[in-house]
Amino acid sequence: MKGFDKYIPFRPQPIENRTWPDKLITKAPVWCSVDLRDGNQALIDPMNMAEKLEMFHMLVDEIGVREVEIGFPSASATDYEICRELIDGKHIPEDVTIQVLVQAREHLIRKTFEAIQGARHVIFHFYNSTSWLQREVVFQTDVEGVKKIATDAADLIWEMAQPVLASGVDLRFEYSPESFMGTEMDAAVDICGAVLDHLHATAERPVILNLPTTVENCMPNQFADEIEYFIRKLPGRERAIISLHPHNDRGCGIATAEAGLLAGAERVEACLFGNGERTGNVDMVTLALNMYVQGVDPELDFSRMSRIIEMYRRCTRMPIPERQPYAGSLVFTAFSGSHQDAINKGFNYMAQHHSDKWMVPYLPINPEDLGCSYEPVRINSQSGKGGAAFIMNHKFGFDMPKAMHPEFGAIVQKESDRVGVELKAETLMRLFEESYLQVNEPYQLLESRLSEQIVDGQAISCFSGKLGYGDVVTEVSGEGNGPVDAFFHAVHDLRLDRFEFMDYKEHAISSGSDSQAVAYIQLRLRDGRNVFGVGMHHNISMASIRAVLCAINRGIRMEKNTKD
Repeated sequence: MKGFDKYIPFRPQPIENRTWPDKLITKAPVWCSVDLRDGNQALIDPMNMAEKLEMFHMLVDEIGVREVEIGFPSASATDYEICRELIDGKHIPEDVTIQVLVQAREHLIRKTFEAIQGARHVIFHFYNSTSWLQREVVFQTDVEGVKKIATDAADLIWEMAQPVLASGVDLRFEYSPESFMGTEMDAAVDICGAVLDHLHATAERPVILNLPTTVENCMPNQFADEIEYFIRKLPGRERAIISLHPHNDRGCGIATAEAGLLAGAERVEACLFGNGERTGNVDMVTLALNMYVQGVDPELDFSRMSRIIEMYRRCTRMPIPERQPYAGSLVFTAFSGSHQDAINKGFNYMAQHHSDKWMVPYLPINPEDLGCSYEPVRINSQSGKGGAAFIMNHKFGFDMPKAMHPEFGAIVQKESDRVGVELKAETLMRLFEESYLQVNEPYQLLESRLSEQIVDGQAISCFSGKLGYGDVVTEVSGEGNGPVDAFFHAVHDLRLDRFEFMDYKEHAISSGSDSQAVAYIQLRLRDGRNVFGVGMHHNISMASIRAVLCAINRGIRMEKNTKD
């Protein structure tokens, strides 16, 4: 691929004795949703009033976000209207702070103060771009020039804020050196330090310094170096709350945010499912649930994920990719046979050990924690024996013996290869019924009677009945130390006892008055091959006999196919 040499590589910030690589994320940041502003402006068809209100209430009432950037009220009539509706309509809970964005321009700042009248908790967020590229190409000025833009805006905001603060409004300030990632760090420190001074920031009334990766142009570790360097050099660090606003131009938005938190940031501005300009903002859902699966409370509630997804799709008309972390329709699905087997073993292990820890390989989070009912295993041509067994157990209640998994898996594999598409659970049930429960040839059980008698203090099972073979009906009877043994003795004269009994398993398959028993019988053919039979009946003894006859019929078919 030619032409790469025209691009200017990122110049990393030199830093000595960095500490962030040895740190851990142990608590949630302050979360600020920018879905109604940054997310909304990225939509092909921006949200209308009703959709914005619905999303706002989802964010604050159900997810639990306490800071929401509601728009750019000085930039458009619709953003101004949503600001006024939220305030005048009393939609904002007492513990929620709305945030409004404005460029560092006088007439826009004045318009924004007008828009927030009557609000109780407000973050006044202003910005101007500071990167060397923006200074060179857009503003054609130097560091002092962009710093003056920022401090002039800070002076006006401080002046206009005084009567608002005097009225008892909780008004806080936020400044973003837009394109921070591409700004020389010493210049960023100088500009932000000056803004803190002009806003009269103190430890008691800190200013939010929001450090955006407006265009992500470096690796996450290099961004973490920038954050740590910036915090070290910032005069009066206690006067600032360090906030991140990561975009995803390099596909590293999550990693950039996590690295920035390790480097000392305390707050994150994010959007649901990563919606945002160009390649998107950092994904609040993924970032929060990454913490959750590490045992850290993200202080956000995604336990009703399907409701959130449905709202998001309806309001934004944006899709959620099938492989979207935690939320995509396929993220808790395994097609690979080895993955399916490990998932099955994980569920069984937890049940057997009564584990209070999540220990299922390949599933980093329990779908139930998200209120989801995804099928953790689905079947295609790449699937193995464990996946089919898992679905038959968890979907339909058939807990096949492990030795039977390869046999049924081969039946499923053959069908999957034939149709060339994913097999639904109902298809697996049909294959199971056709292969085991509906096997009535060549022998068919027409009549059956089971009884038990005590001889010399020992229980003896007695079987009698009629077997059909084409048009031939044969009466059979036999005794044994159990129903299966009695049946084998009954069919001795038909040479059906040539199959060697190997193993037996039974269990109930449903509860209540209509419960049935299912029995699995493993027989061995003369050539050493194993064959399985399955039987169902309200009486477990009859279920066992049906399973034996099923295995015999299947064994005869196998012998015939071998001869043919």
